[in-house]
Amino acid sequence: MSTTPRRAWAGLAALLLPVFLVSMDASVLYLAMPHLTSALHPSPEQQLWILDIYPFMLAGLLITMGNLGDRWGRRRLMTWGAGLFGVASVIAAFAPTPGLLIAARALMGVGGATLLPASLALIANIFRDPKARGIAIGIWTAAFSFGMAVGPVIGGVLLHHFWWGSVFLINAPVFLAFLVAGPLLIPEFRSGTSTPFDLAGVALSMAAIFPLVYAVKSAAGHGVHASTLVAGAVGAAMLVAFIAQQRRTKCPLIPFDLFRNRTFAMAIAGTILAMSTLGSMSYLTGIYLQSVVGFDVLAAALLGLPAAAVVAYFSMRAPWIEQYLGRRATFVASLLFAAAGQLLLVGLGTGGPSWLYVLGTVVAGVGYGTLFTFVSAVALDAAPPERAGQASSMSEMSFELGTALGLAVLGSVATAVFTRHDGMSRTLGDTLARAEALSESDGAALAETARSAWVEAVSTTVGVSSVLLVATAVAAFVVMRDRTPAPEPVSC
Repeated sequence: MSTTPRRAWAGLAALLLPVFLVSMDASVLYLAMPHLTSALHPSPEQQLWILDIYPFMLAGLLITMGNLGDRWGRRRLMTWGAGLFGVASVIAAFAPTPGLLIAARALMGVGGATLLPASLALIANIFRDPKARGIAIGIWTAAFSFGMAVGPVIGGVLLHHFWWGSVFLINAPVFLAFLVAGPLLIPEFRSGTSTPFDLAGVALSMAAIFPLVYAVKSAAGHGVHASTLVAGAVGAAMLVAFIAQQRRTKCPLIPFDLFRNRTFAMAIAGTILAMSTLGSMSYLTGIYLQSVVGFDVLAAALLGLPAAAVVAYFSMRAPWIEQYLGRRATFVASLLFAAAGQLLLVGLGTGGPSWLYVLGTVVAGVGYGTLFTFVSAVALDAAPPERAGQASSMSEMSFELGTALGLAVLGSVATAVFTRHDGMSRTLGDTLARAEALSESDGAALAETARSAWVEAVSTTVGVSSVLLVATAVAAFVVMRDRTPAPEPVSC
């Protein structure tokens, strides 16, 4: 590490500014939703879109932007993306309607997609020494994972003092600082390839993602209807066409050759599933702490601090853990810790206890923090430097796609459990609001039933999550056995 110049570490510090905020914005609304709902009155479907459009735009564009950064210039792409993210954040902060807020969140997703793969890929260019690069990846991942974990905490503190839009407005000055520091401290890199950009792949990928997202959300909000089936069928057909097109083209967006590496393939697939369990847990328990147990937003935020600190610490320690346990054992252990933490949350009731929530999220944080760094390191190791943006975009896609799928799919599981009880509206907030309009005795009975139903929904969802995580750990133990190394990836 002593051979690495100080300028490299200063450049890493500049890279961490947008990384922290982009990851934080994926979770900052978890505690803000009750306040936002009171101010803008979004429908249940709009609530899900406000939460989900940001990670889905990230997931849908990360691969495209990773490829574009390799060709156009990683620092240049980050600079443009930072400007877009900052402007979109200001629009979101002052959005007067749910529709405009959804649109602003979508623009933030576009900006964020330019930042994540380029920033991780630049680490491979800045840090040539393997040991220093491993430490840098750990620091980068700690910033990313800590941002996701501390997002609800920061949101809670801001909401305690300001209006809901303040959770977006804090982005603007940080991105202005990056626009000044980035060009001074971060070197430019581009692959210099002359092969044409895969525009057909971009179009097909988006044509596949959004109908599938609509189908999932429509089914969650209104049940399965003809329009839901049509959208799902169109999305599935476009997905098949996208995969076929990617296998034919010379330089595809999706690096299928990297998936011949079993460790890389299992890490990406396992992380998508793990992140879906983390996203749903964070969202559902945020509502639980405020609307069921009765904590104010600041107290709920402070209860999340221990888990956030644990996630950041184990993100930093992951390289040492992998060196001691080995790659397969590290990944399996991280999944099992996440499963154990989720399983502890099954014991939550309408009155807490709060210590059980803290214990469960801390234990899960050990696994999630280790996993974040693991998959980032695996992605960068799997590709040559000129394709680092493409490879790193796969790791970030697994984070964002997993988070969005968790909110959409596991969130739908929670909604189904909650609404099967008589008298429940589509959301806990709507049901409690209706209870306030009833007589004192009827309202109290409905509110108590609603809180019990939400606890059941949370318990069921975290139970399902723990089973999925254990199954993934078993699959990883089998798939990630040492075998003949995969062929070296081909550079475009």
